[in-house]
Amino acid sequence: MDEELERKVNELSPLTWAYIGDAVYELYIRESLVNNTKLKPHKLHIESIKYVKASAQAEILKSIEEELTEREKEIVRRGRNTKNHHLPKNAEINDYMYSTAFEGLIGYLYLTKQEDRLNEILKRCIEE
Repeated sequence: MDEELERKVNELSPLTWAYIGDAVYELYIRESLVNNTKLKPHKLHIESIKYVKASAQAEILKSIEEELTEREKEIVRRGRNTKNHHLPKNAEINDYMYSTAFEGLIGYLYLTKQEDRLNEILKRCIEE
């Protein structure tokens, strides 16, 4: 991995990682649903919510946590412990913290161009 790129990404807030990770994950889910179903747009939206809601992301992270590298676990820890003043309206606080950590991991991998590892984790999300 490019050390300069990694240094720059490490200087970003874990909430910034989560911001981009949210978009990357949602696009992956939407693309997967479009490619693997024949659902109409409204049904695609309903189905995608099952994957992108905080509780689902929290469960996915918990199911893959043991398979993460030490560096990835550190990224998750930083994301989970980041102070976020936005209170979720449809999620438990604990789920929200874990989903932020999950999105942070996805964003970090994306921003540091670790495409193989990112794809490996995203594929697991659909399997779970």
